[in-house]
Amino acid sequence: MIFLNYETAEKEINEIINKSDEILEDIVKYLYENFDNYSWVGIYIVREKNLFLGPWIGPNATEHTKIGIGDGICGSAAETGKTEIIADVKEDSRYLSCFINTKSEIVVPIKVRGKVIAEIDIDSDILNAFSQKDKLFLEKVADMLSKHI
Repeated sequence: MIFLNYETAEKEINEIINKSDEILEDIVKYLYENFDNYSWVGIYIVREKNLFLGPWIGPNATEHTKIGIGDGICGSAAETGKTEIIADVKEDSRYLSCFINTKSEIVVPIKVRGKVIAEIDIDSDILNAFSQKDKLFLEKVADMLSKHI
């Protein structure tokens, strides 16, 4: 089921954050299970000059468990601190291919005092799967998570 009401999803995520002992794992699972167009959801954690894969959920593991800051779409988002929405990953030379079915991607930095500490990475098997509503919603989720990483 695709959430049409992002407010409801935001409230439910806030409840998870306030009650869970495994916040990142539970948020990844929630996003994956509640948005049909999210085919793979993961959180990368920044350590020194690299992103390291944390909790994830999807049909397959990614080979990209360590990504340099500035490398690929994830590394670019970590470097700039800005959300990246890629409508068609085949059209973006930065894309680090993970899954043959991936068509689009969104990467949302999680920041503390302006510094990127982690990011939400979501792939979709649908072209142009991510809207401005997804961007705003996921940026709110990233802000909520920033207080708990």
